[in-house]
Amino acid sequence: MKRLVLLAALALGACANPLGDPATFDNNDVELAVGNTARMGCSCLFVMNMDEAYCRAWVKASPDVAKMNIDWADKSVESSAFLSFAARARLVDDKRGCVLE
Repeated sequence: MKRLVLLAALALGACANPLGDPATFDNNDVELAVGNTARMGCSCLFVMNMDEAYCRAWVKASPDVAKMNIDWADKSVESSAFLSFAARARLVDDKRGCVLE
């Protein structure tokens, strides 16, 4: 009987969605994709000192919606998708690495 009560409580807890209503989540997948592409691309290029082809392949999402533009002089990477989503990351220093702006 205790096992049945425990299973019922677990099932009810799973249905209660303790993480909150997903409809109120502020970010969407495209925002996450462009932010990740910018920051990880910047880190790959300017912290890990990998070549551009490797870094482009490393940050490629599926589906590949985010495009990466590199500013070598400023040591920054900008990523964009669908004309209205963009993110930029730049190398701050050796201690902090790349940060999103």
